[in-house]
Amino acid sequence: MEYNLIILRGLPGAGKSALANILQGDVCTADDYHIKDGKYDWKPENSGKAHFECQRKCEHFMHLSSPKIIVANTSTTEKELKPYYDLAKKYGYKVYSVIVENRHDGSNIHSVPEETLKKMSERFQIKLI
Repeated sequence: MEYNLIILRGLPGAGKSALANILQGDVCTADDYHIKDGKYDWKPENSGKAHFECQRKCEHFMHLSSPKIIVANTSTTEKELKPYYDLAKKYGYKVYSVIVENRHDGSNIHSVPEETLKKMSERFQIKLI
């Protein structure tokens, strides 16, 4: 059996979560941590916890031998991707990194300030070769 980890990367509002649902697999997002009583409640001090929980959920699915796991986070840097590549190596998953562009003029539903989006865009790392 083939085991695949699909990492959807992009800025807020690009459509990562929507694409993750279309691809139909076991989905992990840091945003899940911020949803309380059906409402999105992001606090900067919870960011590290949210990403830790996302990684833990991903590893749980790998431990269960899920054939397709989808991680949908901004993942702007190699440092943010590394934990998932390490897990994939540990559990024998093939990794696909997919950049989701905001070509549909979507707005970010989490009200991320324009200044923050600009900084994220500037640090976004792409490895083409």
